[in-house]
Amino acid sequence: MDTWNLIKTERLATADAFGELTDADWDAPSLCDGWRNRDTLAHVVATAELTTGGFLGGLVKNGFSFNKMVTNDIKRVGADEPAQLINRLRAAAPGTNHPPGPVPAMLMEIVVHGEDIAFALGKTIHHSTEGLLGAAEFAKNAQPLVSCRKRIAGLSLHATDMDWSTGTGPEVRGPLVALLLAMSGRKAALDSLTGDGVAILRERD
Repeated sequence: MDTWNLIKTERLATADAFGELTDADWDAPSLCDGWRNRDTLAHVVATAELTTGGFLGGLVKNGFSFNKMVTNDIKRVGADEPAQLINRLRAAAPGTNHPPGPVPAMLMEIVVHGEDIAFALGKTIHHSTEGLLGAAEFAKNAQPLVSCRKRIAGLSLHATDMDWSTGTGPEVRGPLVALLLAMSGRKAALDSLTGDGVAILRERD
């Protein structure tokens, strides 16, 4: 399965997982600092719909501030209710538009941000094995914006539910979803992991 098909599969799985969430669920905090679950969903949809031209135009409009652009996109897209946003995510699922950067970054984007909502609520997204592995393989070397490579430097990560590992050094073990979230700086996932490397990850931003 190619990367765009994996992205489509993960977008649809994410949409399927969130159809029954309540308003209280959507207003609860996600794993993204300062974002409610509905804000994270709006970001996912905005990114799925974004073209290269839209990204560049958005940067210009926001004074070349990436963070300001993201914040304003969340406000704009988040004007829709979550049910509408889920429908928009389904519609965007097969699309291949994306901002500048490697396509696998879009796979990591949907898996991690979907889990920012699901993991925080104790919900399950039925990820494909290929989607999770692809996201983890990209994340282990990802540095710009996400700092994964630096965060896990000198550590050995081992998934306990799939055939995946990376690195050498003090060990971090656990489900691949939790490892992916930990690589992405989500400290809430560390309680699901074991090994001498977990304490080191707790000290890293």
